[in-house]
Amino acid sequence: MRRLPVIPTIFVLAAVAVMVALGMWQIQRANWKHELLTRYADAAQDDTPVAWPVSADQFEANYYRRSTFTCSEVTSRDAIAGRNSEGAAGWVQIANCRTAEGNEAAVQMGWTQNPQPVRWDGGKVTGRITRYGEGVRLVADPPVAGLRANAAPDPRDLPDNHMAYAFQWFFFAITALVIYGLALRRLRSKPAD
Repeated sequence: MRRLPVIPTIFVLAAVAVMVALGMWQIQRANWKHELLTRYADAAQDDTPVAWPVSADQFEANYYRRSTFTCSEVTSRDAIAGRNSEGAAGWVQIANCRTAEGNEAAVQMGWTQNPQPVRWDGGKVTGRITRYGEGVRLVADPPVAGLRANAAPDPRDLPDNHMAYAFQWFFFAITALVIYGLALRRLRSKPAD
């Protein structure tokens, strides 16, 4: 009976151990994501307004919460693909503002079928806080500048695929073991020289 090849066996077992560890890590991430999405869902149902977050350390705790600020000056406008409250695709109009307190803020003013930025000179806006690149934006509710209602930010739109990744890593580990087992079987079935 032939002995197991030492270096390939160590390599395969190390790779399998890494894959299993990555699968376990993804399970931990899935539990974390579930808690996060539950917290976001609760925030989306809470109509108690919060102060507009002005620094990155305040963003996470305020996602999906209601807030209000006054856009004292519109510094730029943009349009990005988005949906309205009825689910129709089109363009959501974004205004980057300077608030009455001098902070930067972005507001998703509303929805339109036209990508051309609309004119809006600022004012008081109310809505829900959501992610916007590295910062946050306020999804206006009600919309401003004569635009149609935005689709409400929904935490269920966030990807939650950690369990699928975990199963992939476990499948890769099993596949590596099966392939290595078949290779060893073939090696053992060859006549010794």
